Amino acid sequence: MTVTQLTRRAVLGLIAAAGVAAPAVADVDLSGKTVEWVIPFSETGGSAKWANFFAPLLSEALPGQPTVVVKFMPGAGSTKGANWFQEQKHEDGTLLFGSSGSTQFPYLLDDPRVRYEYKDWSPVMASGTGGVAYLNAEDGAKFDGSANALQETDFIYGSQGATRLDLVPLLAWQMLGMNVEPVFGIKGRGDGRLMFERGEANIDYQTSSGYLKGSAEMVANGQAVAMMTWGALDEDSNIVRDPTFPDIPTFKEVCEATDGCETSGEAWDAWKAFFVAGFPVQKLAFLPAGTPQDVIDTYTKAFEAVVARDDFADISSKRVGKYKVFTGNGANAALGTATSVPDAAKVYVTNWLKEAYGVELK
Repeated sequence: MTVTQLTRRAVLGLIAAAGVAAPAVADVDLSGKTVEWVIPFSETGGSAKWANFFAPLLSEALPGQPTVVVKFMPGAGSTKGANWFQEQKHEDGTLLFGSSGSTQFPYLLDDPRVRYEYKDWSPVMASGTGGVAYLNAEDGAKFDGSANALQETDFIYGSQGATRLDLVPLLAWQMLGMNVEPVFGIKGRGDGRLMFERGEANIDYQTSSGYLKGSAEMVANGQAVAMMTWGALDEDSNIVRDPTFPDIPTFKEVCEATDGCETSGEAWDAWKAFFVAGFPVQKLAFLPAGTPQDVIDTYTKAFEAVVARDDFADISSKRVGKYKVFTGNGANAALGTATSVPDAAKVYVTNWLKEAYGVELK
């Protein structure tokens, strides 16, 4: 089965699952309680902005309107927080965990640091996102829709790690023939943006929420130049322009305009497979193992109420972008899409990580 067939089937499955209504909810009262929403990154990144956007809305929608507090547990590219969450058990419905593509990719690649199992957790909400790569003003002046004039430039990039969500931009830049040297070890994409702002890096990428909140202003002020988005998937799993950034070309468009870059073959299939696993379903909210069904149903109902708000489309587009939000059965289907890639793509990326960065996953 081809990557296109897999992604088309996944997209259709998500759409179908998203249309299934949540079950009736038993009486769960969170009055006077505090819900801790743990994010395994720093407070400066896209996941922080995503959780901080949803937290007050979730507080209003949950029965008893508990206080929802976002807490941060950065380290090891998010595996520290995910390993911690794996050990947590349900007590009273007051613990929520936020996963991102940088948590999913080590799991997909059998990273030995991973001691968590997504199948043990209960997903109650999932949302897609996009990503925007941008250049400093000097190098951005050379960008003409292709990377041809950028191939002799030495770029520095602040990275969380090659096995994290950063593998999507790193592989894309390599396919474009660009010389991008990652500085590994930052705790969140917001820290990469700070490196860029200080002039310690001359290329960066942010997920949509991070770009909208922190990077778009730099582009508007002429301090940076938007290069490309990763795009979005249409109903036939073709990559099209990101609905949040329709004026910015996709990586596919830039690749097609760049000498030596191909939008077919092993490299492209691997890049697209990990893009699909990491972005159309990029951020997920989980309850811990052992959570009773009535609590799961309560959170599902609450997130459904958030998405059904009359003002949700407007406020979400400005804070996290114009992307589908999945709840209930849709969230479960989304988890399946986010935690599976074809074997051929996995083999390609594993070999590329070893050759490009000396990363061996055993």
